[in-house]
Amino acid sequence: MPHSPTTDSRAVLTAMYTAEARCPAAGGPGTASFDPPAPCFAPDVVLHQAAALPYGGVWRGYRGMERFFRAMSDTWAEFELMAQDFLATGETSVVRPIARARSRATGRELTFPVLQTLIVQDGRITEVRPFSWDTDAVVRASTP
Repeated sequence: MPHSPTTDSRAVLTAMYTAEARCPAAGGPGTASFDPPAPCFAPDVVLHQAAALPYGGVWRGYRGMERFFRAMSDTWAEFELMAQDFLATGETSVVRPIARARSRATGRELTFPVLQTLIVQDGRITEVRPFSWDTDAVVRASTP
């Protein structure tokens, strides 16, 4: 049975979320590897994170994503997506994950919803736009 764009997008996104969760545990400050999630992303991927977050900004390409995953690892000792509601899958996908994280700097835990729009083309993610419910809570939890 041939794969539809919807099936392919959901499989790509599921693989990316699984690999992303391994990054904080895989390293720690300065050592987290982008290798596990790299195959899920296009070489020219663009990630737009809210500027207020400790890992905020626009991250471009593999080098940008590698720096982003290191920044996430610097911030979170643990990062788990407990639930992922796939609201739409296709070239433009919308996913609502619930994240549970523990700050590396403070040890505080936080559970928070995120809404993400992702563009998947030719089996790879080309753009990610996460919308955090409460960026201030993330900053408070992760700042000593």
